[in-house]
Parts: sequence; structure tokens; C-alpha cells
Amino acid sequence: MPNYHPDTHNSHNIEIREKVIAEVEQTPEEYLPNLLEMIRLFRESVTLKSAEESFRQGWYEAITDNTIPVSQLWDGIDAE
Repeated sequence: MPNYHPDTHNSHNIEIREKVIAEVEQTPEEYLPNLLEMIRLFRESVTLKSAEESFRQGWYEAITDNTIPVSQLWDGIDAE
């Protein structure tokens, strides 16, 4: 296992952040709202919701009957 050094990890993150910022700065002004929406959607898709938030959403879906029967969960999936 390679040695983990926090300073190396931190400097790598700073380098990546600077590259992201440089890309954003090169984006034409009229596309910034779309880019912002893409970044937000990406972040939301890769970050986990808290257990409390997940439970609240599941509970809300259950009490509003916004559910899918277990018998239909695999419909349309080719599994052998």
C-alpha cells in the first residue's frame, strides 16, 4: 500500500480545484447558468443524502403511495 501523505493529497486537490476554476473562467458568460446547473446536478448525484433525509423521503413516498410493487422492480431487466 502506498504511503499516504496529507500534504500531497491536499496539494493534489488544490491543483484539481485550480484546473476546474480555470475551465470555468474560460466558459463564455452566456453558458455559465447552464454550467452551474450541471455542476449542481453532478454534485447532487455523487453525494449521499443523510440517513435522516433518505428516511424522510422514503417515508413521504410510502405515505403518499408513491411506491413500486416488489413484483415490478425487475420488469424490463434482462437478468439470467
